[in-house]
Amino acid sequence: MKATEPFQFATASYLVRIGNQVATNLVELEQGLANCSDASIFYHTFQSLGRHHFLTEGFSNDFAQWVLGSCNRPALAEQMASVDIRDYVSLAELRNDLRRVVGDYSHADAVTASQAAFEPFFFCETLEENVPLGREAWTLDEFHDALKDLAHGSLQFHFITSRLRLHLRTNDFSRWLARDLGLIELGRKVDQIDIYTATLDSARSTILHLVERELYQ
Repeated sequence: MKATEPFQFATASYLVRIGNQVATNLVELEQGLANCSDASIFYHTFQSLGRHHFLTEGFSNDFAQWVLGSCNRPALAEQMASVDIRDYVSLAELRNDLRRVVGDYSHADAVTASQAAFEPFFFCETLEENVPLGREAWTLDEFHDALKDLAHGSLQFHFITSRLRLHLRTNDFSRWLARDLGLIELGRKVDQIDIYTATLDSARSTILHLVERELYQ
């Protein structure tokens, strides 16, 4: 079966830019969460998964890591890490819940919340420059073959970073499978892969397994 449009494989180069918000304590962290860009929220949550893709334990959420490592507040760090990004289809909702967790903690202990951290937290975001790889897939077989040796950077671009462009609702792979190949159920299964706990390599393996089941059933 041939797709209505080919899947165009790409990667991206990223320039990390430090924003205007800096937090030196928990009060300022809440203020920064209120005022930073959506791209910054995405960078410190979803995109941090790519930077920590090889980890299966610990916090992949940059905010939680800073609260633990620089503020020495493990209870709050666990609360921030427990904000499960898989549940969100809106960065505004994710921002509000992160603010609420920090705000509740700060209001309950104003003295602690005002204490200076060991190191400041710099709110960052990335500027993305798409780089086409010159490879495309018209069929599920071609998609499978390309996915097998796709570099981590391209996997992150299509499976994680694409969620910012698509308003968190899906990823490039799932959208193409459902929209252009008509494989709605396969697209749904790929989208259900747990990006929060899976490494990029394990996510690739799961996608390949799902595609192979579709090809050879």
